[in-house]
Amino acid sequence: MRIIAWIKLNGDSVTPNILFALLAFCFVSTITPGPNNLMVMASGANFGYRRTLPHMLGIAGGFSVMTLLVGIGLIQIFDLVPLSHRILTVLSVTYLLWLAWKIANAAPPASGGEEEGKPLSFVQAALFQWVNPKAWTMSLTAITVYASDRSFAAIALVALMFALVCLPCVSVWTVLGQQMRRVLTNPRRLRAFNWTMAGLLVASLVPVAFN
Repeated sequence: MRIIAWIKLNGDSVTPNILFALLAFCFVSTITPGPNNLMVMASGANFGYRRTLPHMLGIAGGFSVMTLLVGIGLIQIFDLVPLSHRILTVLSVTYLLWLAWKIANAAPPASGGEEEGKPLSFVQAALFQWVNPKAWTMSLTAITVYASDRSFAAIALVALMFALVCLPCVSVWTVLGQQMRRVLTNPRRLRAFNWTMAGLLVASLVPVAFN
């Protein structure tokens, strides 16, 4: 703890209580349902854990980098140009609706044993964070509360905490989807599951639409 004692959060040195609060915020906001978790759950059910691993790593790496970049300057764009936030919201909702349609219409495994379609790659998952409304909310909230002085050290600590908890959290959802794969051997059940995941993904946009 002495190693990071010089870092300032909200003008105060990091203490165990502050660090725990930040870690708890990162964990709760990451483990709760959202576009990332619903998508890896669907991917785990359709493709399994191993093939979903690049997707999970892309989420963890992409979101941490996004938080760092937002904290060191991009957050100021919203302050200077409020319309930019509205434009980002519209683009994000549109893209997520397209993803929901793709999930709902994901093809079941082919009879020959080869699976049609493919999970998101590392780069695709990392870039997805920039159009993920929940990711923006998590990032902006964490920076505002735990790095209000906008120092690089504080912002880097927030990004690091997210990096530490993100992969384990999304892994839980991927494993849950993989376990459900055992009962989704019937193409009709898998199709119903995909439509359910698509519906939940759309439902996750409701708070964004009413914000």
